[in-house]
Amino acid sequence: MRKIKDVLRLKLHAGLSHERVAASLNISKGVVAKYTSLAAAAGLDWPTVERLSEAALERRLVGGRADRPSHYAQPDFGRIHQELRRKGMTLMLLWEEYVAQHPQQSTWRYSQFCENYRRYALRLKRSMRQIHRAGEKLFIDFAGPTMELTDGSRAHIFVAALGASSYTFACATPRETMADWLHGCARALSFFGGVPQLIVPDNPRAMIANPNRYEPRTNDTVADFARHYGTSVLPARPRHPQDKAKAESAVQVVERWIMMRLRHQRFASVDDLNEAIVPLLDELNSKPFQKLPGSRASAFADLDAPALQPLPLQPWEFAVFRTVRVHIDHHVEVDGHRYSVPQALVSQVIEARITAGVVELLHRGQRVAAHARSAHKGGFTTVVEHLPAAHRAHLQWTPERLIHWGQSIGVATGRTVERLLVERRHPEHGYRACLGLLSLSRKYGKPRLEAACLVALELGTAKYSHVRDILANGRDQVTPGTTPEWTSPDHAHVRGPGYYQ
Repeated sequence: MRKIKDVLRLKLHAGLSHERVAASLNISKGVVAKYTSLAAAAGLDWPTVERLSEAALERRLVGGRADRPSHYAQPDFGRIHQELRRKGMTLMLLWEEYVAQHPQQSTWRYSQFCENYRRYALRLKRSMRQIHRAGEKLFIDFAGPTMELTDGSRAHIFVAALGASSYTFACATPRETMADWLHGCARALSFFGGVPQLIVPDNPRAMIANPNRYEPRTNDTVADFARHYGTSVLPARPRHPQDKAKAESAVQVVERWIMMRLRHQRFASVDDLNEAIVPLLDELNSKPFQKLPGSRASAFADLDAPALQPLPLQPWEFAVFRTVRVHIDHHVEVDGHRYSVPQALVSQVIEARITAGVVELLHRGQRVAAHARSAHKGGFTTVVEHLPAAHRAHLQWTPERLIHWGQSIGVATGRTVERLLVERRHPEHGYRACLGLLSLSRKYGKPRLEAACLVALELGTAKYSHVRDILANGRDQVTPGTTPEWTSPDHAHVRGPGYYQ
C-alpha cells in the first residue's frame, strides 16, 4: 500500500504520465492505470489520499474484501479446536457434523474445511525462539528406538546436547532406570570436560518425584547428583517437548547418523556398542553446519567449553537415600545390618545415604556417622564412641560382672553367660540375652535356671530363647532315668526255643 500511495501522489499531485510514474516506481503501466481508475471510482483526490492511513486507503480502493461476508456457513472453529483434543476425534467427523448442522446453507467441502481450520490453528500457535547462553544448559533424553544385542536384550541410547553449541554426546545403557539416567549424565559431563549451570531432562518417573508444572521436585538421589557436580536439574514442563527442543533435535541426529549406520551390526554387550559409537560421535560433531560456519566441535571450543564449570575432584558415586529410625540400642538397620549412631539420637528419624561401599547417616543434613557397608544380615557395626557414657565407663568390667553373676547361680549358668558374650562380636550385643537370663531367674528361680542351662548346654546351644523354652516346657524338671532290659512276656501263642529243636 505504501507504493500504491506513491502512485497516487505522483499521478494526482505531481501530474506525471503513466509511463513516467511506472518508470520511477519500477512497476508496470497497467498497475498505475488500475489504481488510478480505482481512486477515480472511489472519488479520491490527493488531499484526501494524503490524510488516509494505508489500511483506510485499502478499504476505500478495494472495498475491504476481507470483511465481505461469505455466503458459506461459518463453522465454530473454537469448538472444533477443543473437540479435537478428545481421543479418537478426527476432522472428517467434525466436517460431517458441520455439514449436517447446516442443511439449508452452502457448506465448505472437506478440503476447504481442513484448510480454513489449519489457518485458524496457526493463529493460536505461538513459538518463542530460545536463546541459549554458553555453558548454561545441557539437554538430555533417551532415543525412542533401541538396538538389539546378541543375547536378545535391547540397548537404550542416552543422548545429551549443550544448548549454545549443540555439541552432542551419546552412549548405550542397559535400561532407562534412574541409575542409567545418572550414569549417562556423569559420562556426558566427563565427555564435555565441564559442568553446565542447568541439566534439562523431560519428566521421567525414574528421576522426577513430582512433575509439577511450576515447582517440579527431583528425588533425593538426583538432588545428590546435582549437589556433587554443583549444578541444578530443571525438568521441562509435562507434555511440552518444545522446552527441550535441543534434545529432540539431538536425538533425531543421533538416530540418523549413528544408530542407522550401526543397524546391520550385532553387538554382544552394551560396552561393545559404546566402542562403536565413539568414532561415529566424533564424526558427527565434526560435521560442518549447513547454514552456519564451523561445526559442533568448533562451536563447543569457542562457546561452551570456556564457560563450563570445572568437574569435581572426586568422582561421583551412585547413592540411594532412605529414612530410618534410631533404635533404643542407638543403632539403625539398613538392609538387615545394624549401624551405630551417637546415642543422643535414640528414637530420632534420620536419613541414610547408601553407596556401594559406604553407609552415611545424616541428621538434618549433617553427617553424624559413616560406616563401611556390610552385607552381613543380622550383624552389627558399632563405633565405641557412639556408646552411652555409662556403657563406655563400664565397658571393661561389665562382662566379668555378668559372668560372676552367672557363676553365682551355678556352673552351667556361668558357662551359658560366657558363651553369650563370646559368640557376639561386641560384648554390648550380648547384654540383652544375659539380662533375659536374669529375668528368667526371677520368674522360675535360680535352681530351675541352672537346670535349664545344663539341659541347653547338653543340647549344644546357649541362646536365651532356647533356655526360655526349656523352662516353659518344664524339661528342666524331667529326671533322666535308666531303661530296664526288655524281656518278652509269657503268652500262649509264643512257641519258645524248644519248639524248634
